[in-house]
Amino acid sequence: MRDLPFWVALSKVSSLGARRIMQLVETFGSAENAFTAAADEIAAAGLPLKAADAFVTERKNMDPEALLRDVTSAGFSVITRTATGYPALLREIYDPPAVLFYRGNLDVLLGRCIAVVGSRKATEYGKAAAARLAGELVQAGSVVVSGMARGIDTHAHAGALRAHGLTAAVLGCGLDICYPPENVKLREAIVSQGVIISEFPPGTQPRPHHFPMRNRIISGLCTATVVVEAAEKSGALITADCALEQGREVFAVPGSINSPASRGCHRLLREGAAIAESAADILAELGQSTDVIDAGGMNLTEKQQQVLQALQYEPVHFDDLCTRTSLAAPVLAGLLVELELSGILKKIPGNYYLRV
Repeated sequence: MRDLPFWVALSKVSSLGARRIMQLVETFGSAENAFTAAADEIAAAGLPLKAADAFVTERKNMDPEALLRDVTSAGFSVITRTATGYPALLREIYDPPAVLFYRGNLDVLLGRCIAVVGSRKATEYGKAAAARLAGELVQAGSVVVSGMARGIDTHAHAGALRAHGLTAAVLGCGLDICYPPENVKLREAIVSQGVIISEFPPGTQPRPHHFPMRNRIISGLCTATVVVEAAEKSGALITADCALEQGREVFAVPGSINSPASRGCHRLLREGAAIAESAADILAELGQSTDVIDAGGMNLTEKQQQVLQALQYEPVHFDDLCTRTSLAAPVLAGLLVELELSGILKKIPGNYYLRV
C-alpha cells in the first residue's frame, strides 16, 4: 500500500490525534498528500495555525518509509481506518483510531468481543471473578478484550488463556513496551492466542492521558463491557462511560457492601447496568446462546468435589477447610495440590485457598 508509510508518519506527529489525521486525509485525498501539504494548506484544512506549524517542523525529521520499515522489522503490523480489515465495531464509534498497530491475529476481533475490565488494585475476590467470567465467556465462543493492566485486566486475560480461548489486549503505549513490565509472559501468551493492539506507534511510553484514550478502544471493539471490580474513581468506570456513549451494553459484577473496591460497580448497578454473576447472565442479556461450558469442568473425584463445595468463591484458610470437609490434613493437602495443578483453585498468602 503506497500510502501506508505516510499513515505511520502521521501517527507519529505529536500535534495530531485520530480526528485531525482523518480530517487531513479526507481533505487532501491521501495520507501522502496530507503529510506533504504546506503549513497554510494544513491551516486552511481546519487545523489551528500553531498546530500546523508544529506539524511541518516535526515532519522535517521523519522518513515515512524508514518509519514503516522499523515497525515491520520489529514484527508489528499496521492497519488504517480506511482498510477493509479494520474492526467494524470500532469504526462505528465517534473517534476511532486512524491507525492501529498490532501483533498477533487481528481476525480474532471478528468474533463476538466482550470487554472485561476493572481495578488495578483488585481484591482476591475480584481477581477470581474476572478469571472465571473470562473463562466462561471464551468457552461460550466470545473473545475477551481487556487492557493488560495490573489487577482485573491481567486476570481476565489469564482466565481466557487458561480456558484455551481467544483474547485481545489494548495497550496505552507502543507495542514494543511491556507495561506493566511483569506482564511480559502474559503479553507473549496473548499474542499466541489472540492479538495485542495499540493506536500509539512503537516507542511511545505509557502516559497517564493515554489510558482514557485506550479505554474508548476497548469498549469500541466490544458489544458489551463488564466491570468486575471498581472503586468510586476507578479508570474502569471511564471504559463503562465510553461503552454507554458508544451505545454498547454495560454490566457490573456485584461485590461486598463492605468493600470500597466494589462501590463503583454498585453505582453502575444503581444507574441501570445489568448484573453479571456469570457468562450466562451476560449472553442472555445480549440475546446470545447461554450454553456456557464450565471452564473448570472435568471429571472430579467425590473428595475433590467436596473440597470445591467447601471453598465456594471466598478465601478459606486450610484449617477451616479441614473443619468444613472433615478430611485429615494430609489428605486435604494432597487434594488441594491436585486442584491447584488443574487450575481450579489457587493458594494465596497466609495458607488460604481460593476457587477460581
